[in-house]
Amino acid sequence: MRLPRILNQCHPIPGFVYGQARFAEDEQAVLIPVRPRKRSAAICSGCHRPVPGYDQSRTPRRFEFIGFWGYLVFLVYCMRRVNCGHCGVVVEEVPWGAGKHSSTKVYMHFLGHWARKLSWKETAEEFRTSWDKVHDAVAYLVAWGLEHRVLGPIRAIGVDEIQYGKGHKYLSLVYQIDLNCTRLLWIGKERTVKTFREFFAMIGPEVSAKIEFVCSDMWKPYLGVNRDKCSQALNILDRFHIVAKVNKALDDIRASEARRMKQDGYEPVLTKSRWCLLKRPENLDAKQKLKLKDLVRYNLQSVRAYLLKEDFRHLWNYESTTWAGKFLDRWCHQVMCSRIEPLKKVARTLRAHRELILNYFRARKEFSSGVIEGLNNKAKVTMRKSYGFRTFRVTELALYHSLGKLPEPELTHRFF
Repeated sequence: MRLPRILNQCHPIPGFVYGQARFAEDEQAVLIPVRPRKRSAAICSGCHRPVPGYDQSRTPRRFEFIGFWGYLVFLVYCMRRVNCGHCGVVVEEVPWGAGKHSSTKVYMHFLGHWARKLSWKETAEEFRTSWDKVHDAVAYLVAWGLEHRVLGPIRAIGVDEIQYGKGHKYLSLVYQIDLNCTRLLWIGKERTVKTFREFFAMIGPEVSAKIEFVCSDMWKPYLGVNRDKCSQALNILDRFHIVAKVNKALDDIRASEARRMKQDGYEPVLTKSRWCLLKRPENLDAKQKLKLKDLVRYNLQSVRAYLLKEDFRHLWNYESTTWAGKFLDRWCHQVMCSRIEPLKKVARTLRAHRELILNYFRARKEFSSGVIEGLNNKAKVTMRKSYGFRTFRVTELALYHSLGKLPEPELTHRFF
């Protein structure tokens, strides 16, 4: 069985014929000539319509194909020019190539598949190509996917930000977190009101009007844009950040009290107690359990704050919005009477956002920040895998490619 017959089976090209394969002069690559069928019309690269031919180049152009057995494979073709009534004299469009790319579409699809599993540099080294070609392959797939994806209907979205460079450089990320679909919808540069408004401009008012739930943190500009652009949606505050605020307050109390005890010459009982106080009791190891048991015998501010923190965990066990609200009010009142200033600051914040916190229960606990934090983790792994990216554009391509669940062009044969 000859190579052209195999290619006709797995990668047929309408209107073109494969010629006899041969080795290149260095014997490191296989060259497969391609010629147009007789009486087949050329396609204009501007308006994508069949038009009369004008002339044909004498210099063959190489399009890289998927290699095999350690050999590079190229399709070799002499491009034609066409005389289009609308576009003038232009180079024809070939079905296996995309614009001026030197790779075939199927090869870019192949590289893009492996670029999800490996870093772009590792992909280039594995398949004896360049980083730029891997970048072009991912850019081609992302552009095609964004053009052909279906945005709506979207029931629930999650909004968060991650750091992507040295200093205070952030990406605003918007995810779809429906029960049957979790994907990255949009990436914005920096964490600003203007950036977040661009997301709603992208999806349009029709899709925005059908959003029922929005999960976000307590940042006021996020909350303001949500009220402005999708006022019908129930804004659910990020449970992760609420618990994180309580834990941070507890850690600050422990650290300041430990310093004060050391300065006053008391026994350093709070030394190495950080994770004993922050972790859940069921997650403590044997040594930490003994340390905690010894610690609660003392009448310390850190111990009282720890007991309040553990009491706060019961909020998430409620099913009724009314009873959850009563518990939250009681807990905040108890904290305000405790004379523990860092926790009192948290209680004031919770009181200010009471209704948004209770929206978690109004949504019947169907949506939370757990999915968002998991997707953020995957985004960080994508960047860490390549030791970061130098530009926002490359970061955007990598994240859309990994987390966007974008549609891809259909292939006549699966090469991977």
